[in-house]
Amino acid sequence: MPSKVQEISHSSVKLKYVKNGYQYLVNNILMFLIISTVVSIFIQILQRSPEELFSLWNSLHFTPFQLIYFSVLIIFITSFYFTSKPRTIYLVDFACFKPPCNFRAPYASFVEHARLVLPNHPKSVNFQMKMLARSGLGEETCLPPAIHYIPPTPTSELAREEAELVIFSAMDSLLEQTALTPRDIDILIVNCSIYSPTPSLSAMVINKYKLRSSIKSFNLSGMGCSAGLISVDLARDLLQVHPFKCCDCEY
Repeated sequence: MPSKVQEISHSSVKLKYVKNGYQYLVNNILMFLIISTVVSIFIQILQRSPEELFSLWNSLHFTPFQLIYFSVLIIFITSFYFTSKPRTIYLVDFACFKPPCNFRAPYASFVEHARLVLPNHPKSVNFQMKMLARSGLGEETCLPPAIHYIPPTPTSELAREEAELVIFSAMDSLLEQTALTPRDIDILIVNCSIYSPTPSLSAMVINKYKLRSSIKSFNLSGMGCSAGLISVDLARDLLQVHPFKCCDCEY
């Protein structure tokens, strides 16, 4: 049984490399054709003597129409190649929220709180301790204020206050680092894995910073942890469609 599983995993890895190679070939097919054509012409030139090349050059007679035709063809192929390439997307800067010291939850405090909150569920507490030890979280890991209470009080009001603290602090730091103004932002993407209020978090950011009425805003709240990657892909695709624009991602 393990050998079959290993064979399947090896075959899937091989197919992954084949797929990546095929995709790279398709994306750069025009460049490969140009390189192969230039290499073949260069080989043919090397195989001929200088006399043959000189006689071949003298035998070439182009009319003005043919010269214009080939010039336009070369310009068209070059323009098509550069316009068909995907635009380069740059990460100008980023900012992270640094919570205050009173948000810290050391390992010992978390264990004590878990045992006080779940006194009749020792298996659940032990499972949480194992997950905490294996996750690599340090002694300076922070939790929102609602989780510090015994018992925890996760209310909608506290959740909104937490979201405002995290998003607005990161937004202020980013605007200060980049020397941009809120009016310079063309695209806004806000993501929160679990919390999805109404009005949305993107509307909260727009109202707070008085962003332009023509801004393209996207709210990806409540989509789980994978929404972080989705928001990055969405920002890349939007900047491909709308070049020379400024996009702000909050997650």
